[in-house]
Amino acid sequence: MAEKRWVFKDTIEPDAIDSLSNSINVSQPIASILLQRGVANFDAARNFFRPSLDMLHNPFLMKDMDKAVARILKAFDSKEKILVYGDYDVDGTTSVALFYGFINSFHFDSAFYIPDRYKEGYGVSKQGIDWASENGYSLIVALDCGIKSNQLVDYATDLGIDFIICDHHRPGDSIPNAVAVLDPKREDCTYPFKELPGCGIGFKLIQAIVNQRPTIKVNPNDFLDLVVVSIASDIVPIVGENRILAHYGLIQLNKNARPGLKALMRLAGNKKELTITGIVFGLAPRINAAGRIAHAHGAVDLLLAESEDEAYHFGEKLNIKNNQRRDFDSAITEEAVEMIANDVALINAKSTVLFKSDWHKGVIGIVASRCIEKYYRPTIILTESEGKATGSARSVPGFDVYEAIDSCSHLLDHFGGHKYAAGLTLDIDKVKEFKEQFEAVVSETITEELLIPQVEIDAKINLDSISGNFYNILKQMEPFGPENMTPVFMVEDLYLASSLTVIKEKHLKFKVGQTNNNSTFDCIGFGLGYLANEISQDMLFKMAFNIEENEFRGITTLQLHIKDIKFD
Repeated sequence: MAEKRWVFKDTIEPDAIDSLSNSINVSQPIASILLQRGVANFDAARNFFRPSLDMLHNPFLMKDMDKAVARILKAFDSKEKILVYGDYDVDGTTSVALFYGFINSFHFDSAFYIPDRYKEGYGVSKQGIDWASENGYSLIVALDCGIKSNQLVDYATDLGIDFIICDHHRPGDSIPNAVAVLDPKREDCTYPFKELPGCGIGFKLIQAIVNQRPTIKVNPNDFLDLVVVSIASDIVPIVGENRILAHYGLIQLNKNARPGLKALMRLAGNKKELTITGIVFGLAPRINAAGRIAHAHGAVDLLLAESEDEAYHFGEKLNIKNNQRRDFDSAITEEAVEMIANDVALINAKSTVLFKSDWHKGVIGIVASRCIEKYYRPTIILTESEGKATGSARSVPGFDVYEAIDSCSHLLDHFGGHKYAAGLTLDIDKVKEFKEQFEAVVSETITEELLIPQVEIDAKINLDSISGNFYNILKQMEPFGPENMTPVFMVEDLYLASSLTVIKEKHLKFKVGQTNNNSTFDCIGFGLGYLANEISQDMLFKMAFNIEENEFRGITTLQLHIKDIKFD
């Protein structure tokens, strides 16, 4: 196992730490962490610890919002048929459930459309537009897709269909000629927050519609359980508006979730209060499974279900698909890792690009992530679909895989995505050239440091700093996620305070103490069993960890969740 590099967050001036610590009455390590996260004074701390929906930006600050609202209200008044169109992943299906659920409660000439991953591919499709035309739809509202669908929007216009695009992906060289294009990542959009997911853009649109038409008696906040699921699943930064939406979305999810999400929580065996991590590992894979294995229509049906019995029926189907997805995922990951291990050039490369025509298209993004766990570098997994090579890219922290793919765009039919995840399609006979070009681009632009897994450490502390009160303040920093991660601490001069146990041959469990104080804590290190032979009773070591609660036989204690151990 390669040694990880420990990266310490920027050191904060002691005077600034003292000032914040005194003004909000928290310990110095917590003040330091808050300052690293941009919380520099009492007012900023109040906003951080007590987020309010009143802090959300005016939706009309978003470019084209006025045009989008005017066109939708015209469609309501004229009783036009509106088609809500969205992608097949979690952000897409929650976006569709949100917007279709909103308009269908009072405007009955509406339907929703999710493209078939295997027949139509990602985003807006010609088949979808043709279906809209054949069925008399004059307005399409596309969510979580469409920002690069210039030609298809023109095609729809020729058929007499207007388009409104609500997207959060990076635009291409030109913006589609739609009635309205809502995307904070447009260069000409001055909306203050750029990182909303697609479902978040849909939420802002609903806010704006209700603002302009108060006779619509629907509360946009009723959809926040869907918004938080998209925020967690699309791995967007949990800062700014996303943090406020996620905070209130989690409250709704845990207290009054819609039947579909309740059913998924039950099927995921969720007994504790759901967190962002719980959504990522419990709900998201089940919602995603619909579009990965069959058709994502099933996920939207689940999210729109009106009763728990109906929802549970749909949920059980998704659970079966999720189990199938796991089987595909494991088998293909094994094959992919073996392909790398048996190829000297690939072992020594700075990137991974693999193609196999019979891999299941629905799980290649997951396989790319799994390959990064084993071979830590930007990775693209490709399979054959509709006579083309199509694939998913994933990256390592600090490396913009979207930019790297953009540098090879002359070889591609199309691509789209984010800094750390993207999708692409190209001719099969260009795969070899693309692989060479991508490797050249990555080799030129990635640093050696970025190819070593890192543990980012927020603060160095002593064990006796950790208390119930200390942990309770940390908990108030939730929801945790990108750009507001669970704090990682480092403690030096540690020793074994109990015998060391390896659970299921791979997990490490022991009690730890520190030479300069009397505090001891239980520790758990998942997947760190290989370190068991390196730690002995008479040695000192340092450890990076999160602090968490552990409940056992009705008793709750604090334990340290080990990220890494280093020996002096």
